[in-house]
Amino acid sequence: NRPPLAQRKFTSKAVEAMIEKVKKDLPNKELGWLFENCFPNTLDTTVDFEIIDGKPDTYVITGDIDAMWLRDSTAQVWPYIPLTKNDPELKQLIKGVINRQMKCILLDPYANAFYKDFNKVSEWKDDITKMKPGIHERKWEIDSLCYPVRLSYGYWKQTGDTSVFDSNWKEAMKLIIQTFTEQQRKNNNGPYSFQRTTAWATDGVPLSGYGYPVKPCGLIVSTFRPSDDCTLLPFLIPSNLFAIEILGQMAELLSLYAVNETALAAKAKALQQEVKKAVNEHGIIQHPKFGRIIAFEVNGYGSFHMMDDANVPSLLSLPYLGAIKATDPLYQNT
Repeated sequence: NRPPLAQRKFTSKAVEAMIEKVKKDLPNKELGWLFENCFPNTLDTTVDFEIIDGKPDTYVITGDIDAMWLRDSTAQVWPYIPLTKNDPELKQLIKGVINRQMKCILLDPYANAFYKDFNKVSEWKDDITKMKPGIHERKWEIDSLCYPVRLSYGYWKQTGDTSVFDSNWKEAMKLIIQTFTEQQRKNNNGPYSFQRTTAWATDGVPLSGYGYPVKPCGLIVSTFRPSDDCTLLPFLIPSNLFAIEILGQMAELLSLYAVNETALAAKAKALQQEVKKAVNEHGIIQHPKFGRIIAFEVNGYGSFHMMDDANVPSLLSLPYLGAIKATDPLYQNT
């Protein structure tokens, strides 16, 4: 059951109206009860909204851990975006999530999870990587930088509000492009490595924390999967496809008259085309039974890995992210 009204973190008139509508329209009362409890859960239990330096700021815990994942915070509030046009306070809440995500990216673009208090020291402080206060975990995942762009784009498409694209936002976009480019590893392994003293193989990154070798080809290395488990072959194709999608969205936002970052938009577009070409050349394999399918992970040398992740982005979830049409034969084969 939902927490009592007095214990709820945030209440939205538009969300409450949607709950009543769904309960009324659903003939199955148990489904209505389930929707009433599940749909507002993020607002009821995980958000911490305030105004900081005159700007909305929304910290969103992942649910079971008091830390904010860039991926999860976007996914958690995503279903509410269509309701922002009928609820100015909900609009401010979403805007606050974007503002908080930009602060996190500027703190460290390679981290995946953060604390509200940037002075807090993590339980993972002894990980062999460049840990800073304010970072909960520093597992480099491509999708961590994709999701904030997805949220920014979705928010703008629904509201038309460009005020969120301030100097912090622009700096974060520059850092995303820089980080993606570093992890193409054209000249060296880049600045990121990760090791942990652990018995869990999925938390350990081989070869001094850089992962197994890749052949530079335009693809972006993701040291970890969206499940927070390490990759086997570092070119994670679902996340590269997600990056292609959001680089196009980023270029569109940067080209807006109110944003006016045309040079950076051109960089985003050029990187998008480079990654897209690399996926077509190295991320698609010929299966002996099913024909052309999308590989899960590759290394650029010709090795590939066939499986899927339980979290998003996955091969299965690509149409949900807008990265491929569900009717595409390539997706159907995969």
